[in-house]
Amino acid sequence: MEVTTIGLDIGKHVFQVHGITADGAVVFNRPIRRSQLLKFFGKLSSCVVGIEACGSAHHWARELRAIGHDVRLMPAAYVKPYVKRGKTDAVDAEAICEAVTRPTMRFVAVKEKEQQALLTMHRVRQLIVRQKTQILNVIRGLLREFGHVIGTGPVAAMRFVKAFHADDCPDIPDLAKSVLKTLCDQVISLDERVVFYDKLIDYHSKIDERAKRLRTIPGVGPITASAIVSTIGDGKQFKNGREFAAWVGLTPLNKSSGGKERLGGISKKGDRYIRRLLVIGMTSQVQRARAFPERVHPWIMQLLERKPVRLATIAMANKTARIIWAVLTSGNQYRQSAA
Repeated sequence: MEVTTIGLDIGKHVFQVHGITADGAVVFNRPIRRSQLLKFFGKLSSCVVGIEACGSAHHWARELRAIGHDVRLMPAAYVKPYVKRGKTDAVDAEAICEAVTRPTMRFVAVKEKEQQALLTMHRVRQLIVRQKTQILNVIRGLLREFGHVIGTGPVAAMRFVKAFHADDCPDIPDLAKSVLKTLCDQVISLDERVVFYDKLIDYHSKIDERAKRLRTIPGVGPITASAIVSTIGDGKQFKNGREFAAWVGLTPLNKSSGGKERLGGISKKGDRYIRRLLVIGMTSQVQRARAFPERVHPWIMQLLERKPVRLATIAMANKTARIIWAVLTSGNQYRQSAA
């Protein structure tokens, strides 16, 4: 009984493997220790291995591909409907094995180590920015109790923090001042680390050919270009630009039935980090259009005349996502269309 398809439910230490033959007969459904996994698969002939795209999935996909198996990652939400009843490792592995054989199943592209390394830098930068924002909000709240109100925006906040650190608020009691200075030191240190990661990401976006091409698209900066390349690679796992835009979460929900077209709000089902970067980039384009209307595409000005600003921003982000897919998959430079 030759195994042709395996469902692998990964974990920290104990995994579950469910193997079937070409006609669907179950060969095994057993737990296996982490240290024995590669040895176990090394004894099997080449087969299709389905894994949920969760923590460490890309690592195991690379390892199993290296020994000759055809590994396919699937979103966990798409595997869930195949779980018959209950929630055990054996049931999950069986559901994964069944889901990977479906002809309409959508798969996740396996990330290379270089992609994961670059994405790690983005995740760490996200964490530091979040920590910096949290501390700034604490400082804002505490200073209001002493009659000091910090202006809106990170620039005004950092300006005040540096001034406070230089002892520019003599009317605050020494006890509170010493505590707040500790927080200011943390904010300044975190800000320096954010600047360091920004420079590192900018450098990588200049040496990567795909990121360099993406940076020529209006509203796409080094962080956005680097994040997209590190997340989706060449983008060829998507059939078209709309599929990529839908994956990012920039398309409306489709609730059509009975021959009637009903479109809901923006789905927001995809990658929140990339979606936020695209929306921020398009917001800067809107600000640029207001200050220098002759420097932006006429389509943007026409859109802003017809639609509210936020709705126009999302529409621009949707269109930019499609352009990004076209630039990535074609290998061509961005060329702005005529008015």
